[in-house]
Amino acid sequence: MLHLAIPVRDEAETIGVLLWRIRQVLREFSREFHVVVYDDGSRDATREVLAPYHEVMPLTVLGDATPRGYAHALDALLRHVSTVGRYARRDAMILMQGDLTDRPEDLPEIAKRFEGGADCVVGAAAADAAAPVPVERLALVAPCVLRPFVPLPKGVDPFGTFRALRVSLVKDLVRDAGDTPIVRGDVWAANVDLLLAAARKTRRIETVPLSRRWDLRPRPTRVKPWHDALALFRYGRSARGRVGAPASAAAPAPAR
Repeated sequence: MLHLAIPVRDEAETIGVLLWRIRQVLREFSREFHVVVYDDGSRDATREVLAPYHEVMPLTVLGDATPRGYAHALDALLRHVSTVGRYARRDAMILMQGDLTDRPEDLPEIAKRFEGGADCVVGAAAADAAAPVPVERLALVAPCVLRPFVPLPKGVDPFGTFRALRVSLVKDLVRDAGDTPIVRGDVWAANVDLLLAAARKTRRIETVPLSRRWDLRPRPTRVKPWHDALALFRYGRSARGRVGAPASAAAPAPAR
């Protein structure tokens, strides 16, 4: 079973298209799946767009009218999947964005890496991906901001949003966190925090080069380079000593 976990906020223009493409891709790939969307207080028609998809595909919608932030959305999705995954060693939780930058057409490759034995699979944008200028700027400074404070796994993009976690690993993360947050920090920091937590629990991490499609998203990027770099700095300073040293990541497997 593939549990596709999608945090959204005001993605009415793209979430319906994304779900339709997921359904088409996984119908051809022939894998059982369930989509879990966490709506973080959308003020547009996101909920209305989601409503009819309950009739045509396995879909659960979480969240309420109050925005709680990206880290809270990840936390809620992790906890939900930990309770519904029937076969913890065989099932995967796949996190992806609802704005079409993460392509459903890449799901089969991520699933194959998981089925090949990786407990954590991280998608990384190909070097030729034409990212928005604010994203490129933040990507340049983010590693420099974090390295003095937290040990980033080698060969893995710690900021990527498209990633798979074995459900047994998700259950471990939920159990260890207890009533405290599983994930901390703003968007990019939350992605780092989740990867570091996963890396401490497994020695098999693989990276998959993906072709992100920034041009398909109708809205402008929400990245604010200097604001987000400062948030990463604050996260790194607060996380120093708490995150510990992650396990070594496996060398990236070649594209197939």
